[in-house]
Amino acid sequence: MLLCDSAQVAEGKLFILGAGWSMIGPNPAPSAVAIKIDVDWNQADIQHHWELFLVDEDGQAVLVDTPDGEKPIEVRGDFMVGKPPNIPEGSPIDVALAINMMPMPLKHSSRFIWHFVIDGEMQEDWTLSFTTRPAANDL
Repeated sequence: MLLCDSAQVAEGKLFILGAGWSMIGPNPAPSAVAIKIDVDWNQADIQHHWELFLVDEDGQAVLVDTPDGEKPIEVRGDFMVGKPPNIPEGSPIDVALAINMMPMPLKHSSRFIWHFVIDGEMQEDWTLSFTTRPAANDL
């Protein structure tokens, strides 16, 4: 997983712009999470469900205003990979995801964490944290 300004998947590859940051703002800006999943050979040909959600430094869901009221910032999807011909049995199979986000009005001088979950499982290294800069009038 990698924080970036934008990302795209084409022909199974991740194309990433402005990657590797951990501080953003203070003004809202577009951002993306680029994810490369190594699917175990034995998990091929099985439907998998993923979720990506943003929490604050207290572990609470980050909410944004929508026409339907406040909603948490979260994205979900599914993937399934087949076993490509001519690769050795047991090889991991790549899945690339590019999740691009519109500018989000996040609290200044705060820490946030993206959590990634596959099939209800979350691992410690499936997180990305970042901090928002203080507002100009807070300096």
